[in-house]
Amino acid sequence: MLNKKTVEDLELNGKKVLVRVDFNVPMTKTEPYKVTDNKRIVSSLKTINYLLEKGATVVLMSHLGRPKGEANKKYSLEPVCKELEKLLNREVKFLDSDLVIDDIIKEKIKNLENNSIALLQNTRFRKEEEKNDENFAKDLAEGFDYYVNDAFGTSHRAHASNVGVSKYLDSAIGFLIEKEIGIMGKALEDPERPFLAILGGAKVSDKISVIESLLEKVDSIIIGGAMAFTFLKSKGYEVGKSLVEEDKIGVAKDILKKAEEKKC
Repeated sequence: MLNKKTVEDLELNGKKVLVRVDFNVPMTKTEPYKVTDNKRIVSSLKTINYLLEKGATVVLMSHLGRPKGEANKKYSLEPVCKELEKLLNREVKFLDSDLVIDDIIKEKIKNLENNSIALLQNTRFRKEEEKNDENFAKDLAEGFDYYVNDAFGTSHRAHASNVGVSKYLDSAIGFLIEKEIGIMGKALEDPERPFLAILGGAKVSDKISVIESLLEKVDSIIIGGAMAFTFLKSKGYEVGKSLVEEDKIGVAKDILKKAEEKKC
């Protein structure tokens, strides 16, 4: 069922590995900023520990929040780095740059001690991240032997730090994604009926392809999160000041029509 290469297929000893993790965690609203729920960081530990145990030098990257392509202390990953240090009980170097990756950071990556671990600054400090900019992806990939994606929650987005870098490095998935693919694969291939899918999130635009794919497979879909308001508005409901993607109201109408046609 799973044909994708995993971390267990890689020869890791003495290699530099770039890892996309999902450290988009809840934080305190005011300084000093601290992680208030470390579940997503904990979920990444199995892959991180495996890479380190096999002798790799690990550099992690993640986004945090929506800084809109600009450096913003509120969305710095420095507090995440401190939380990760506590969980691993070892030093995690924080490679801090408003540009995420530049010549100074590249030099620091080049000079990392063997079998050490570091974390880059928030990838969304650069507008090129969400545009899947080729040059930004190439800069991120420079100097590494492998790329490992273990950020299941962001894998549907074609950004520079996941899709982009995979063009330049031999790539594999981590244990978290392997687990989620296994669960989803089984559910989609041989589901028990009735089959219900529950989707959340802020933006319909992030989930269009997922919803359209699920319409072919499930009996019912529950739309939750902020994106529910775009669907509600498309049906003529008043939603007050709730978050709505005005340019996706037509898309929501089309999805609801398709669902009706497929009796979903």
